[in-house]
Amino acid sequence: MPGTSDGSGTTVSDGAATEGTGPDGRPRRTGPPGRPWSGGGREELAAAVRRLMELTVTSAPPPGVLAGAAAMVDAVSDLLEFAVPDDSEPVPRFSGYDVGVEERTGLTDSMPFDMVAGQCNPLAPPIELWFDPPVARGRAVFSPTYEGAPGWVHGAALAASFDIILTAANVLADAAGPTVELTIRYRRPTLIGVESLFESQVTEVTERRTHSRGVLMQNGKVTVEAVGEFVNIDRDKIAALHRMRTRHDGTAG
Repeated sequence: MPGTSDGSGTTVSDGAATEGTGPDGRPRRTGPPGRPWSGGGREELAAAVRRLMELTVTSAPPPGVLAGAAAMVDAVSDLLEFAVPDDSEPVPRFSGYDVGVEERTGLTDSMPFDMVAGQCNPLAPPIELWFDPPVARGRAVFSPTYEGAPGWVHGAALAASFDIILTAANVLADAAGPTVELTIRYRRPTLIGVESLFESQVTEVTERRTHSRGVLMQNGKVTVEAVGEFVNIDRDKIAALHRMRTRHDGTAG
């Protein structure tokens, strides 16, 4: 079925997002409600690269195959490199939508390029995040890409995971901000290829700080515990910084 134009150079078809140009000449995307970055093949590309990363560390092909594969991957990279925006400032890689606490169901859709939870970032496992007030929950199966000791998930991957898992709890409490301190206790090995279930909750909110804690469980047993301290930044200040940034970039009046 042919797509229809929204008047800004963007074609919309079957609820998926496609790329176009806005009034300011910058690329614009539209997609299903709540997922403006979705569609057009970006999630599929990330999933394909994620698979390639796993095969890079697990496959044992005959001589010459890896060199040929590297040449093909380089060719694909050349195909995409021309489309990287030539801007002096980095493009914000998160959803531009902001909703009230009572409307939030999770973080996955608002952080599509996050290195832990982003569906559009091949580095991410990705961890699925959702809200079960007052608890934030997450789920992932770590592949051999994230292996440390044989068969175990690397501690650095788990620490990065908890940074976003605890942040999810802070967002649910409307008290999110930059990380000040993150303490991780590894109680037992977290296994590759086994479902990992995360949960986190805010324990204290003061005028300047938010404190939260979380756990990771596999097969009903806690493998990792985490405690975090975060800066509690006023929401209006964050909104003001975003407005200043968009004016500096020339993306808003």
